[in-house]
Amino acid sequence: MSVTWSEDVDAILGGDLTCGLACLTQAGGAVVTTVSPIGLRDRERGTVGFTTSLGFGRKLERIKDNPRVALAYHAREHGVGDGDDPRFVLVHGEARFDPHPDRATLDEIGKSSEPYLGAQRSGRFWDRWLHSYYEDRVLVTVTATRVVAWPSATAEGEPEVFGAPLPDSAAAPQSPPKKGTGPRVDAVRTGDRASRLPHVLLAYRDADRYPVIVPAGVRSAGAAGVRLRVPSFVPPGGRRAGLLAHSYGAQLVGLESRQNTGWLEVTDTGALYAPHTESGFRAPANKTILLLANGFLARRGLAKARKQGRVQALG
Repeated sequence: MSVTWSEDVDAILGGDLTCGLACLTQAGGAVVTTVSPIGLRDRERGTVGFTTSLGFGRKLERIKDNPRVALAYHAREHGVGDGDDPRFVLVHGEARFDPHPDRATLDEIGKSSEPYLGAQRSGRFWDRWLHSYYEDRVLVTVTATRVVAWPSATAEGEPEVFGAPLPDSAAAPQSPPKKGTGPRVDAVRTGDRASRLPHVLLAYRDADRYPVIVPAGVRSAGAAGVRLRVPSFVPPGGRRAGLLAHSYGAQLVGLESRQNTGWLEVTDTGALYAPHTESGFRAPANKTILLLANGFLARRGLAKARKQGRVQALG
């Protein structure tokens, strides 16, 4: 049976300009990044969606390896819905995609994106420059198994659950990695960068083997790691986890994203995050320059993915 959620939750799913996506890793951790849902959802069928590009990142490869994903609707600004609604909404589900969408699907993606991202640039130059960015778009559809809506942006309070109930028990601690659990990149830098950005998300694998995304905040940072503020239900013990800090402007102009994978240790005294890898970018707060950069990165990323055989491996 499909999962059906309330009308007010549907307004959030249809209004947010961006949301967090968590995919599981082969090592049992989770990676969290941002995607554009552009209002894609079907309440009757119990599906939500987002778009991505064949030339950006490895989201699709991770989804093919393990289709269990989580989407966190956590940021209301610059969307088309009620910007004052504080709720944190988490969707768990099974993702699927067609790496070679037909013309009708691409046209529908373009039409759906306009209220959120503005009209697509067109013309002799833009059609050529943004070909990889627009024409190699992929629609990812997630069939929901559970939708959870907390009453606050911090995911505290009694949640409203649609679909499968939340796991009865907390996820067990994971075995530490062979290289140790301590920071492998500069934890102070990680904490400083994350504390400057308005949205911080933490992701890990839950007891039912779905990734979970929770809102987080930076308390402090030192050589031992980044001390985080996390919801009270985050399980105790150590586990692999992904961290994302980001900001964005209207139509996704002026993006900044700081992404980490690492080790999370939760005790009675708080949550300590040790970053192991880091990546990130800052995009210019100018749409024309942003589109030029997007076109370049999509073309380069797609060429690299094809050369490495990663596009062909998607099917």
